[in-house]
Amino acid sequence: MNVTLKVNGTTVSHDVEPRLHLADFLRENVLLTGTHLGCEQGACGACTVLLDGDPVRSCIVYAVACEGREVETIEGFDSDETMVELRAAMTKHHGLQCGFCTPGMMLTARDIVKRVPDAGEQRIRQELSGNICRCTGYMGIVAAIRSVLAERAGVTPRAKDASRSKSFPGVQRTERALQDE
Repeated sequence: MNVTLKVNGTTVSHDVEPRLHLADFLRENVLLTGTHLGCEQGACGACTVLLDGDPVRSCIVYAVACEGREVETIEGFDSDETMVELRAAMTKHHGLQCGFCTPGMMLTARDIVKRVPDAGEQRIRQELSGNICRCTGYMGIVAAIRSVLAERAGVTPRAKDASRSKSFPGVQRTERALQDE
């Protein structure tokens, strides 16, 4: 069965089996290996790509279902302004380590920055919940996303969201002391 779609702005067409998943199509037919395969059940987020602008798990989407649609992989974001900001923030905050989750994590982070510009820590964590990272503990990833959002809003990010600080009075006092400096 022939499938034709746009991948990172380029029209591609290949004969494929109807059961071939988009991730395998991208890796094997288009030779774009930035899309990683982890669980192959849509649970880990390593295979995240954008399909018509929305994040999807490419390991559970059939390539033939993408006929005529537009797919963006991590390779297509070299000069994307938001990705440039996120890459710098991830480096500054030590957000990424081994690199396996990086493509999916970066596409999800970009989606958060674009779609939820006022996201606080809890919302960022909720949005990231479909992406598994076994190395970082998410602290650096969340801090990086918060810093990009704060920079875009023209504010300095606080150590924790106020809603979280209310549960821990010691943290709230420490934050006040830091603000007074």
